[in-house]
Amino acid sequence: MTSDQSAKLDARLRRRHLEELSDRSDVDVLVVGGGVTGVGIALDAATRGLRTVLVDAHDLAFGTSRWSSKLVHGGLRYLASGRLGVAHESAVERGILMTRTAPHLIHAMTQVVPLMPSITLSHRLLVRTGFIAGDTLRAVARTPGSVLPRSRKVNAARTIELVPGVRTDGLKGGLLAFDGQLVDDARLVVTIARTAAEHGASILNHVRADEVTGSSARLTDTTTGETFTLAAKAVINATGVWAAEVDSSIKLRPSRGTHLVFDAELFGNPTGALTVPVPGSISRFIFALPQQQGRIYLGLTDEDAPGPIPDEPQAADSEIDFLLDTVNTALQVPVTRNDIRGTYSGLRPLLDSGGGETSDVSRKHAVLESPNGLITIVGGKLTTYRRMAQDAVDKAVEVRGLQASECKTHNLPLIGAPAHAASTATDGLPDSLVARYGGAARTVLDAATVAMPLEPIADGVDVTRAEIEFAITNEGAVDASDVLDRRTRIGLVAGDADRARPAVQEILDAVST
Repeated sequence: MTSDQSAKLDARLRRRHLEELSDRSDVDVLVVGGGVTGVGIALDAATRGLRTVLVDAHDLAFGTSRWSSKLVHGGLRYLASGRLGVAHESAVERGILMTRTAPHLIHAMTQVVPLMPSITLSHRLLVRTGFIAGDTLRAVARTPGSVLPRSRKVNAARTIELVPGVRTDGLKGGLLAFDGQLVDDARLVVTIARTAAEHGASILNHVRADEVTGSSARLTDTTTGETFTLAAKAVINATGVWAAEVDSSIKLRPSRGTHLVFDAELFGNPTGALTVPVPGSISRFIFALPQQQGRIYLGLTDEDAPGPIPDEPQAADSEIDFLLDTVNTALQVPVTRNDIRGTYSGLRPLLDSGGGETSDVSRKHAVLESPNGLITIVGGKLTTYRRMAQDAVDKAVEVRGLQASECKTHNLPLIGAPAHAASTATDGLPDSLVARYGGAARTVLDAATVAMPLEPIADGVDVTRAEIEFAITNEGAVDASDVLDRRTRIGLVAGDADRARPAVQEILDAVST
């Protein structure tokens, strides 16, 4: 079996896996949850030689994993609050992602803090000191300067060049720092899932797990209603903010992070991320982040989110006002609610540690074992998913006595990474296609059977028809929402989704028959 074939996620393979699993009794690890941590666990377990199955009631990257700032960051904020261990872990994992695991999906992003009159000298010194500390973290993590340059100060002209929409009155230059930025968080999740499949894991979206224990779960194919019980030597709960619904012994305190979506031209089509200190804080900033498809994502907030966990969290008016008010202190021409093209919010699965602000709750992850033997992983963040997965599998191996090799993922390139065996040259392919698939971009085009494969799926959207087909035939997309909202991010702007949906459905109908 070739690498391309083994990494394939499609409807036929999904059906075959479900039929086989209903009669199997040799599963080592069942992972419940298809976010970045869940697929990371599936990849880690499969590469150790463990028979691994992953299920998600909805879809890959359905929850928090698609609602991030698309940053792979080095933990500078945690350093400012004295959480050295979390900061160091973040910097190390960022380096692994940017140099070995997924350099094709992540690039260095320039953060620009404009030195405006409202920023006092003492605050400037604090920011500069923090950036120097970030340089130290990068060096300790052994991330090359060629991947992430050192921080520096630049003059006003260079600041305006990087963030043209910045307020120029009294501008004294800018402070620059560099961090990692994903082309897309959901794209990372799907790529990890395909790499896990390449190494033998069964990846099953739209399969709900009920009656979950440390050794079994009742699985239901939500597309057909068929149900069966799957036994496994270890079951790992990686459902994020839904973890307490799977294991009632877990107590979480979710916090909500909200982003606003704008057209980049409103900010002057910046190449750097406008970074504005939050008034009254020495460690929090909001970011206006340049993104694919000519967008800016403005975020983010950190608010308590008690109560039932919604499938798609909604931004509160107070969060929208906060983001607009803060960014407008640094813009020449203010943005308004009328300029917002879309919003999105995600919930962080933080362990409940008592009172205080959610921004002060530790982002350190925890691996817990319930009385019935179920292993749960909570906390953490996207950047550290690989380490979280390693710790979860280590725990399963230890407490269940599984026969497994050592973790390999710290040196394992994902599909599309330059070092991956199936990666090929991308000369002559659209930049947007290469940004999303790296060395697998040629595979996407070669697999296309639709007419005009390199044509955009809709006006003003740079996603090609070939990518839509590939999402269905190779990435496990079952319906139009899987395609629009997770395999691509067209759905972040309702108008884009409305224009693209008829063509997406046409391709879905054609290749699913």
